[in-house]
Amino acid sequence: MLITFEGIDGAGKSTQVKKLRKALTDAGRDVLTLREPGGTDVAEKIRDILLESKNDITPVGELLLFSASRAELVQRVVVPALKKNTVVIVDRFYDSTTAYQGYGRGLDGGMLRAINDIATFGLKPDFTFFLDLSPEDALIRKFSEKSIPLAFEDGELDRMEQSGLDFYRRVRNGYLELARLEKERFILLDASESAERLHDRIRKTLGEAGLA
Repeated sequence: MLITFEGIDGAGKSTQVKKLRKALTDAGRDVLTLREPGGTDVAEKIRDILLESKNDITPVGELLLFSASRAELVQRVVVPALKKNTVVIVDRFYDSTTAYQGYGRGLDGGMLRAINDIATFGLKPDFTFFLDLSPEDALIRKFSEKSIPLAFEDGELDRMEQSGLDFYRRVRNGYLELARLEKERFILLDASESAERLHDRIRKTLGEAGLA
């Protein structure tokens, strides 16, 4: 089974990935957790390029770098793990590309779908948990001891995070549209709720599917 977590930075994805991994491992499941971009030597190098704040990358270049990283991860790690009946949990997958490079950067949806399909070899998640949080609240979480304007000073954020609030508002709206279009796969969660409550809701959803 392939489970993905989506949402803007600060929504709490990493926390929920860790909690779910522990719960499934404690239940006797073989679990592998991964992040995007990353997960292989090549993919981690691509991650460094993408997130380095000083790099100036075009939207199409950004799309292709993310997709190259994903192709490496899927072919070398995800597919082999799934063949062994391992539960694979990924922090971000192709929905991030649709939300960030499509809705956020304004790239053509048809092109995105084609590239996503190539990069994933047609693989789709069984469940996608979208932790919804406003960009304003996400920044407050990330910089709880600083004002929002200071969050955009050089050196405070990686290259993606420096895209600004309007960008992240478009990304969030993109995610909400994806959740509306794919209700069977997307599980919409209010990321302002406590981490424990969110974990319980995730466990309940997977329990109803016979997994947790």
